[in-house]
Amino acid sequence: MPPAPLCPCSSGLRYRQCCAPYHRGEAEPPDAEALMRSRYSAFALREVAWLWKSLHPDHPDRSRPEAEMLKELRTYAQGHQFPGLVVMDRRPPDERGVAQVLFFAKVFERGKDRSFVERSDFRHDGKGWRYVSGAARLPKDLAGPPEALTLATFPE
Repeated sequence: MPPAPLCPCSSGLRYRQCCAPYHRGEAEPPDAEALMRSRYSAFALREVAWLWKSLHPDHPDRSRPEAEMLKELRTYAQGHQFPGLVVMDRRPPDERGVAQVLFFAKVFERGKDRSFVERSDFRHDGKGWRYVSGAARLPKDLAGPPEALTLATFPE
């Protein structure tokens, strides 16, 4: 029997021991980084219900109809490949309860590189960590390799 697949979030763990419990609703990610990794895996595996659930109530897309958002998320996920993720930096919650994660998402659309670096904000909603917002940059717009960035050096 072949080994269970590795998790798309690049944690090095098997999917069933990493992001699967979150996607199945069996557990909540313990911190903002785990939530961010689970969202990347959800795009890779087309777990669009988790992508919707993991949005913070303050995220602008939460004001849109759920069915419409699920359809858009499914279309995006089906049209892209997600070969890997690099987490470069993280910051625990500040006085407002906002935690940050800086990551490089490798994404391809029909062979074209659509990868990006994002500084994401997350906040706990009383049930679990949720994605609030993000600021993204394309690798070509950065002064050096994306993996060399930190939260302190991420361009504003």
